[in-house]
Amino acid sequence: MATQIQTLLIDDLEGGEAKETVQFAIDGTSYEIDLNDKNARNLREVLTPFVSSARKADHGQVRGRKRGASQRPARDKSSEIRAWAKAHGLNVSERGRIASHIVAQYEAAQ
Repeated sequence: MATQIQTLLIDDLEGGEAKETVQFAIDGTSYEIDLNDKNARNLREVLTPFVSSARKADHGQVRGRKRGASQRPARDKSSEIRAWAKAHGLNVSERGRIASHIVAQYEAAQ
């Protein structure tokens, strides 16, 4: 006996049948939304002036940094951050990821 499974996309804005899943990202967060043809076209039209003026991001770059923050990836300065944290009496591990609140304090002090 054969089995057929169908997936029906529902437009996330209007609730009717969707034709496609549109993927986009902003501020370092990726999103997906199921849209009908009209809503997908509207989304693309609204984003067109921004996309045409933007540059493609390097997948290796750190996203979501505020203007003025160091552009050097945090892992390249981990030893600096650890030394600073220890000098300021903060508990920091010798290896692995440095807690974000410690990195934020380090960057604020720079």
